[in-house]
Amino acid sequence: MERYEEIERTIITNYRKKIWTKFIKGITEFDMIQEGDKIAVCMSGGKDSMLLAKCFQELKKHGKMNFELVFLVMNPGYNEINKQKIISNAKLLNIPITMFETDIFDRVATIDDHPCYICARMRRGYLYKKAQELGCNKIALGHHMDDVIETVLMGMLYGAQMQTMMPKLHSTFHPGMELIRPLYYVKEADIISWKQRNDLEFIQCACRFTEHCTMCDNGGGGSKREEMKTLIKKLRQTYKNVDMNILRSTQNVNLDTLISYRKDGKTHHFLDDYDKKN
Repeated sequence: MERYEEIERTIITNYRKKIWTKFIKGITEFDMIQEGDKIAVCMSGGKDSMLLAKCFQELKKHGKMNFELVFLVMNPGYNEINKQKIISNAKLLNIPITMFETDIFDRVATIDDHPCYICARMRRGYLYKKAQELGCNKIALGHHMDDVIETVLMGMLYGAQMQTMMPKLHSTFHPGMELIRPLYYVKEADIISWKQRNDLEFIQCACRFTEHCTMCDNGGGGSKREEMKTLIKKLRQTYKNVDMNILRSTQNVNLDTLISYRKDGKTHHFLDDYDKKN
């Protein structure tokens, strides 16, 4: 058995319950894949997107639905070491990647106001555009359950709003394109465990501002998302299921107990029909 086959096998054996079953649950519950889809699996070179690619290969191999895959890697300006690390990992894992070049890092380097946000938006746009050029109708990203929970908390604590990271979205600026997040129910700790069990080493954050942490699992140098990771870790010491409860809270919203909410750009206030209900 080749090394990549051994790694593939751990997904459906050792990590069947923690990764594979939850991957399938996300796809099924949120109706992410339809017959005839052509999906660009977007790979940054990190553990999450590499695992996502392997899960999709397994689904293609054992699934009954007819769909196509493109394993898309965008180079926003990685240094040569990081670029070669992605290529060598893809070869090790038997993932036939399609890589294309951009100058995003160079362009973002001149931006002082929210460069990380601008970088993320630009990268998403380039991925949509390239995927569409390749005939894809969907892009798949490697966001996991921890990303979702952290987004909820950041919205509440820093944005004063209740929001979540959606499992799938229609693209606003690229008609006919859709974004899906199949690892929606997979915990980051289980992804790290899978990586370590198979003795794999991936890049994480290859941005020029944080290249010192490219080989770590939770680097980032004090970002808001890192703050949320730390907060959840502390809360978990007291409330064992706090992460799952935060996730489920976004699926059990009681509009009758909210002061106001927004839908389709319009704000609805509880006083709008307060007297009518009485």
